[in-house]
Amino acid sequence: MNLRKKSKITAEVSTSAMNDIMFFLMLFFLIISTLLNPNVIKLTLPSSRNNQSIHKKEVVLSITKDLQYYIDNKPVPSDQLESSLQSGVAKNPDAIVIIRCDNSLTVQDLVNVLQIGNKLKVKMILATKTPNGTASKQ
Repeated sequence: MNLRKKSKITAEVSTSAMNDIMFFLMLFFLIISTLLNPNVIKLTLPSSRNNQSIHKKEVVLSITKDLQYYIDNKPVPSDQLESSLQSGVAKNPDAIVIIRCDNSLTVQDLVNVLQIGNKLKVKMILATKTPNGTASKQ
């Protein structure tokens, strides 16, 4: 008569919950990465060999290829561009307006914006990208 138990204890690690954890982590990082820069306006800037950095107060005016205007990443209708730009510069009289325009725009579109800046007597700088792809201000 054999009174010993025949069952042996084996060590097992259950990994069924690991897939759920990895999925939620991936989802979390995807959502967080899109929230880091939610107001980025995608533009293809013109190229330039020389670059210069500005460390003064700046107001960023972005113009898309569809002629949509943004002042500090806030959409502005084209008929209210002058008043919005004036109110943006009025907060700091030494502010410099940085124009970020798509490289497919015509020169006349850029001149129209520069005339508004000239009328308001503000300094305007055209943002370009260097040959290595980083944005700079000219």
